[in-house]
Amino acid sequence: MGKSKAKRFRSAPFSPAGPQRAAGGEGPAGEDGDGGSSAAELLEKLQHPSADVREFACASISKMLQQKHAIPAFLQRDVVRCLGPMLLDQSLAVRETAAGALRNLSACGGFEVCDDMVTKDIMTPLVALLKECSAGLETNEVSPTKCKETKKNCVEDIANEAVNVLWNVCECNGTAVSVFNKEGCLDVVLQYLKKFSTNVDLAISVAHCLQTVTEDNPELLSSFNASAHQVLESIMLSQDNTMEHILLRTLLAGSVWNIKDTIPSSSQANTINAILKIFSESLVVDAGETVIHMKEAETQRLKLTAEAETEENVGDTIDNSVLNEDDEMEEPPKGKVKRENDISDLLPSDKWELKQVTALLMAQQTALEIIVNMCCSEDPSDDEWEELSSSDESDLFMENSYDEGSGPPMSPLCLSAEVHAALMNNLIPKKILEKTAFPNTVAVDICTHSPSWKPLIRKMNTVQCRALTCLHSILLVSDVDCLGGASTLQSLAQHLSQLVFSQPEFPTHTEFLEAVTSAMRALLQTMASKNISQCISPEQLMTLCEAGVHSSNISVRVNVVSILGIAGSVLAKIEDTAETLKMIGKFLLEVAMKDSSLVVAGEALDALFDVFADGTEAEKAAVQIKLLPALKEFQPVFKIRMRKEGKGQYSTDQLCVLDNVKMNLRRFIAYQETLGGKKTT
Repeated sequence: MGKSKAKRFRSAPFSPAGPQRAAGGEGPAGEDGDGGSSAAELLEKLQHPSADVREFACASISKMLQQKHAIPAFLQRDVVRCLGPMLLDQSLAVRETAAGALRNLSACGGFEVCDDMVTKDIMTPLVALLKECSAGLETNEVSPTKCKETKKNCVEDIANEAVNVLWNVCECNGTAVSVFNKEGCLDVVLQYLKKFSTNVDLAISVAHCLQTVTEDNPELLSSFNASAHQVLESIMLSQDNTMEHILLRTLLAGSVWNIKDTIPSSSQANTINAILKIFSESLVVDAGETVIHMKEAETQRLKLTAEAETEENVGDTIDNSVLNEDDEMEEPPKGKVKRENDISDLLPSDKWELKQVTALLMAQQTALEIIVNMCCSEDPSDDEWEELSSSDESDLFMENSYDEGSGPPMSPLCLSAEVHAALMNNLIPKKILEKTAFPNTVAVDICTHSPSWKPLIRKMNTVQCRALTCLHSILLVSDVDCLGGASTLQSLAQHLSQLVFSQPEFPTHTEFLEAVTSAMRALLQTMASKNISQCISPEQLMTLCEAGVHSSNISVRVNVVSILGIAGSVLAKIEDTAETLKMIGKFLLEVAMKDSSLVVAGEALDALFDVFADGTEAEKAAVQIKLLPALKEFQPVFKIRMRKEGKGQYSTDQLCVLDNVKMNLRRFIAYQETLGGKKTT
């Protein structure tokens, strides 16, 4: 109730590659209804003397663990303790497939399974494997270890799987993070990160993990020495322009924001600017156009590949007619050889274009989420950040000179001067606004007709929702002049209104409704506080509120009720608005009395207090809708609901706010009675 709060995002909870990883081969898939028997047989094969059998068992387990219904059967048979030793198996192939199976278990099993994995001491063999791989990287620089039947680097592939397991369990379990801190895992994963120029997949996995372990982890800060900062700096300043490298830099920028307290005070301003420059780099790319371009490139590449294979087959047919018996024993090459149980790649090599677009959308989502967190940072150390310097980007983590007293202190719920300046310097608000538009219809159509590209539609929608949430946060912490003045806010109001009302059908997607109503609420709050005329008509607002109040999402209902309260309080100051105020009052009364959530009911009462607080038009409307008798009748009902429903269902903060609403209801009734007394005298 009252002002809306900025939403805060955490890093991605699980490896996005986890659930999709598939073990090749024909092993049991657990679909025959005898999952327990299959699980027992496969776990028993992990003890087989043959490395090939153990590898096959790990790969088959990995495949089964993608099915949630199969996980309990493995947990009952202590799969974690069975797979743990396999991480240190003499066979590198077994290590990789075992790590892949644990990755699937942690990604598909969720928080409880990750907790169980830590309880079963998966961290001991996992950390040992990570350290061995780190040491192995130095050996590989002289003599790379290649996996059998492939040209892949085994050590790096094993490390990639292991880092994903580490990321998943650290996201879910505080003990895992403590082990990460105490075992010096930071230095280990930074060694992997140095491989970014030759193995960007491994680097991205490490960057995801770093973003998780650096969040709210003060114990780790002391481990970030000059050498660690140098590794991060070198990658953030790299110039590789593939979408994967943009994602890598974006993730690392988020980690640097998390560890900003470890950066010398003289370099902090440059660091903020560098972080937001990276975010700008990802947000400036038009995802819809990229989808169109990459799909065209994929189609053309596959066409050329098919033509080349046809020509090769014709040539093989001619050549085979003159082969002697010995020659016929040799199999003609058929392109890339792939190990039967290879589960190392999220997307196969013929999906390169799709991988690029996926990386771009993840980069944009990540950038927007971190900007939201920058806007609502509650870290007291933010007060100490210095004035933004215009020094060259290459000084990212180096000392620079400036007037330390020139920067104003950061006020509560307001961006610090350096963050705000960096946002504006990199045109971040403009780019965020562009991302709030609906996804490109041509791109959506392309994805709709391609099964492998169809998941991108949801990712594009997610970026739009994150942009709206980001806009909401910026509106909460910026003043009107910084946002571009009254005309800019009015244009923004029209834009948000168009998002809601321009579609053939009223939007019902919960995440979108929550994001767009949050942005509208913050915008109308800002405009009302500065007496800026609102461009959204009362009829449109009522349409929005009548639809939103039936949402199953409490935040959506709270937002639309608050929006109506803000609009009504503005209308109460304008002549000849009594009829509209009556409509608003009736609507808010009904919500207060009938909504199943006390939080929504309390917000509706708060909105009523705002609308009918003052003004001749409000007084007229209040009398005509019999507001006072209705509230007097509802007051004891609200008290009873608070007494019965309050304990256990709502947080301490919510109960505190509801107590204030209850007190304000009593005062408002007394105020309305005073108004009635004046009229009778």
